[in-house]
Amino acid sequence: MTIEQVVHYQELSAEYLRHARSLLAEGDLTQASEKGWGAASVLVKAAAESREVAHEKHRHLWQTIRVLVRETDDAELRSLFSHAESLHGNYYEDMLDAEEVAEFLGDVERLVEKLRALV
Repeated sequence: MTIEQVVHYQELSAEYLRHARSLLAEGDLTQASEKGWGAASVLVKAAAESREVAHEKHRHLWQTIRVLVRETDDAELRSLFSHAESLHGNYYEDMLDAEEVAEFLGDVERLVEKLRALV
């Protein structure tokens, strides 16, 4: 993976997070949730790519998280990613309220910060 690709993934993730916060403020919880998921997943894919790990399927993202947890001994990556995945589910099911979406977006922000250092 080139430096340009890493920068692209990081910029895309930051853009998704900004958009998620804006959508949350507008009350569009499902779209805010999906942007939050996108912010996390694009960096997991970047981490996978930099380690030459498959990242084409949803289950590959979890495999990458497992690799990163073993590599860093940071089990919080798993729980933060789980909250990102809950946001993804909210896009389809509209099950979370505004407080939960805001909380999980905060968790995605923490996850993104950790992932940026691992890409």
